[in-house]
Amino acid sequence: MSLEFLREEKVTHSSACPADGNHSEVESWKHDAGAQVENLEESRKHDAGARFVLKSKGSWLHCGYHLTTSIVAPALLSLPFAFSSLGWVGGVVCLIVGALVTFYSYNLLSLVLEHYAKRGHRQLRFRDLTNDILGEKWGRYYVGPIQFMVCFGAVIGAALLGGQSMKSIYLVSRPYGSMELYVFVVIFGMFMLILAQIPSFHSLRHINLISLLLCLAYSACATGGSIYVGHSAQAPPKDYSVVGDSQDRVFGAFNAIAIIATTYGNGIIPEIQATAAPPVTGKMFKGLCLCYTIVIVTFFNVAVSGYWAFGNKADSTIFSNFIKDNGHTLVPKWFFLMSNIFVLLQLSAVGVVYLQPTNEVLEGFFANPEKNQYSARNVIPRLVFRSLSIIIATTIAAMLPFFGDINAVIGAFGFLPLDFVVPFIFYNITFKPSTRGAIFWVNTIIAIVFSVFSIIGSISAVRQVVLDAKNYKLFANL
Repeated sequence: MSLEFLREEKVTHSSACPADGNHSEVESWKHDAGAQVENLEESRKHDAGARFVLKSKGSWLHCGYHLTTSIVAPALLSLPFAFSSLGWVGGVVCLIVGALVTFYSYNLLSLVLEHYAKRGHRQLRFRDLTNDILGEKWGRYYVGPIQFMVCFGAVIGAALLGGQSMKSIYLVSRPYGSMELYVFVVIFGMFMLILAQIPSFHSLRHINLISLLLCLAYSACATGGSIYVGHSAQAPPKDYSVVGDSQDRVFGAFNAIAIIATTYGNGIIPEIQATAAPPVTGKMFKGLCLCYTIVIVTFFNVAVSGYWAFGNKADSTIFSNFIKDNGHTLVPKWFFLMSNIFVLLQLSAVGVVYLQPTNEVLEGFFANPEKNQYSARNVIPRLVFRSLSIIIATTIAAMLPFFGDINAVIGAFGFLPLDFVVPFIFYNITFKPSTRGAIFWVNTIIAIVFSVFSIIGSISAVRQVVLDAKNYKLFANL
């Protein structure tokens, strides 16, 4: 693997514009970049989704912002809960393995995308890449539907979590207030509806920079709040044992693995790399380095501090542990309100980022690539169908406030295959590493192991849905 990264670093340096190189080197670089731009524009001429939504104008920093918003999301606040089913050793090991495998996986997928870009056939979508590598049926009936399910599920989850954050703020301000959860979900959905009209993925770069700062802010609040509560007189008894009989503990462990996988999940690496201006070589690697610096700072601090403070009593989101039933908080009220506002604001960015694959499909169906992006012919369908997407997502979130259980199923069925299996298969097929070398076998073993985890995690998540089914009620006020 180290040899592969050395190869990547070599390609990165050779593809970067030479600052002080000779005239022929500079001209060669300009010719290569110009050819990539020309090929890209030609391929987009009749593709409204690629032309209007997946604009390739960004830098590696912008890729880093998009990656951070898509990975470092409020789902990380559930990591202490995952630790409660794994214990200290299991939790820390799974968190480290998840970071290493996904960083490696996303880099392999980026190398495959760069491989096609350098040959004048740049891939902008996950399903298109699948079509070229595995065949059209795999893209149309497997990767395409799974990616849509994962991404639209993330939009629904963002609407639900946004509503829950708003309700938490409301109950702390008015402990005996009568407004129900679905009202807050609808209010948050209206805010997302406005942001959804931002025309392209690249246009979100400034919002995603703010999102990066917000995830650092609420992660610091979660860590600081857990340490504060853990040292206070109101600290709960610290019990780090994994509860339940042997069957519950096994299924709980696989459910926790699915939660961690979902937290690290992305599912839109090709679409994010599509926002980078040509030549793309090396940009995604730098963006991933920025993203995973934030990942290490946030994921590990929140998981360790939250589990240390609450042990096996950690709730599905650590901020729930900061509030009592009567509206009183274990942390200062202003601190709790501020933390939830940070979460609320970032959730809107997360929802809009994961809406981009849906936007791209809709633009492909209903926009005219030969007309201006801002012409009435293209603006009106964009407004109608993006609004309809948010309305549908918000309605589902309001109807199914127990979506957390369903999201675990989506994570096991979706994020595990897309992020922990498919990239390794793509790399082995594209670059054909020697079967005698370490890279081939490392990739193959990872793909097999996480395929098994995906199957067992799916069974475990479905089992949890069945167990909780008796508590399900449409528009429940949870």
